[in-house]
Amino acid sequence: MAENVFEAIICIVNAGFSDSVMAVARECGAGGGTVLNARGTAREEAEKLFHISIQPEKEIVLILVKKEIRDTILHAIYKEVCLNTLGQGIAFSVPVDEVIGIGTTTKPILKEAEK
Repeated sequence: MAENVFEAIICIVNAGFSDSVMAVARECGAGGGTVLNARGTAREEAEKLFHISIQPEKEIVLILVKKEIRDTILHAIYKEVCLNTLGQGIAFSVPVDEVIGIGTTTKPILKEAEK
């Protein structure tokens, strides 16, 4: 089985911060991303427990990157977009098994297409 070449970075931030996330990601080698508008579902109890104000309007930034630059991008987002501030946001990555489109296809799919 082939090793994953790509990772999806998912960053959930308060509304208005997606441009900052993408600027930092591009500086680290990302080609682009997709921004989705979202709404947080935190309850008042969570706000009281953690002593933070939860902003309900969120933006989700999806960025597909090569695995070797994932850590650089995640650390830069953490540092430059201040994700270390309580309630500001969260970023994580997940492995991507196969990619098709935008001129990039992973090898397992190419082999299947050739059959």
